[in-house]
Amino acid sequence: MLDVLRARLAQGMRTMPFPPDDAELPERFRGRPVIRADQLGRAELDLGACLFSPEEAAEYNREYALSSNRREGLVMRGPEPPTVEALDAAMRRLLGRSLRLRSVAAGSCNGCEAELVATGNVVFDLARFGIQFVASPRHADGILITGTVNENMREALERTYAAVSDPRIVIAVGACAASGGPFRGSNESRGGVPDTIPVDLWIAGCPPHPLTILDGLLRLLGRIGRERP
Repeated sequence: MLDVLRARLAQGMRTMPFPPDDAELPERFRGRPVIRADQLGRAELDLGACLFSPEEAAEYNREYALSSNRREGLVMRGPEPPTVEALDAAMRRLLGRSLRLRSVAAGSCNGCEAELVATGNVVFDLARFGIQFVASPRHADGILITGTVNENMREALERTYAAVSDPRIVIAVGACAASGGPFRGSNESRGGVPDTIPVDLWIAGCPPHPLTILDGLLRLLGRIGRERP
């Protein structure tokens, strides 16, 4: 036990500040795709459908902020990154300093869920911002949706949404929730979150990095401003 305590003390503070002064991103990390100068005004790239593969863009930068309030806000036509407007003041007052979400995995590969789990570890520590996942929609301020929304999960998603009392927040995480991802076009896929469920925040990625998820959530809550990391 003493050896464990000594090792933990030697490690020091493991939780990174957010926004980080200098984010330690993996070498293979792919951030926002870069549209070539000769393609500006003539090409567009949908972050909501992007799988961040080499075939989709010639180059990716290191920017991890990839969220928008609007689905069409994820469609890039130039160098401008997507932006997130904070919830209105009345909604932020109602939430206070906390946000409780019910996660709905509506037919995914579990990549997005793995990144969501990582947001709760000692490095990213989502709970320090008052954001928690709860077991019941009756205890939630909103729902967080991952997956392509297949036929088996469509009714479950709609019932979960209906069980959250108004006013409620909806967050769509990952390419599958935004567009169907790699499963788009399948007979079992509904192509992402249906139009009957209004989404307040779209977070791009396949899957999104924990920093991408943190950035989108905190911008929605007005905890950080419009400046880019």
